[in-house]
Amino acid sequence: MICSKCNNEIESDKLEIIDGQSLCHRCLYNKNKPYQIFPIGVVENSLERESGFGVKGNRNSTTKIHLFESQRPFLYKIEDEKWIAVIFYFHKQRTIRSTFRRGLDSKEVGIFASRTPERLSRIGISNVELIKVEDTTLYVKNFDAINGTPILDIKLGQKARW
Repeated sequence: MICSKCNNEIESDKLEIIDGQSLCHRCLYNKNKPYQIFPIGVVENSLERESGFGVKGNRNSTTKIHLFESQRPFLYKIEDEKWIAVIFYFHKQRTIRSTFRRGLDSKEVGIFASRTPERLSRIGISNVELIKVEDTTLYVKNFDAINGTPILDIKLGQKARW
């Protein structure tokens, strides 16, 4: 494929389609190289991506976050917390649009003024309620990540305001 900005021929895994135009990673990211990030676990729930914006399934049901056994030492005292922030990877990416009508209020906005999963970084964050911890599995509520989503990190969170 050809980058619409620099006109170089680029492998398809090294470019993004934004607003219908092919842009290579070199042009998009100012010649910066990517960072290496590893998952620490995976989501198990009944949520799936819909064909439009949003998810299919019951968002109020409990989600399990299965952390890898190697993460056990880092769980110390997490059960004492009520809210955690979960950082995850949008592994089922779709076409990116730079502006669109936000589902919340129909206001036309850019990606950075929204909660859309169609992001260049493919990184999501959600504040979730921690229900319980069993072994290396966290049980949470109010998590909008779909089944199979890779977990990148967990931090102390706060009650969601929306």
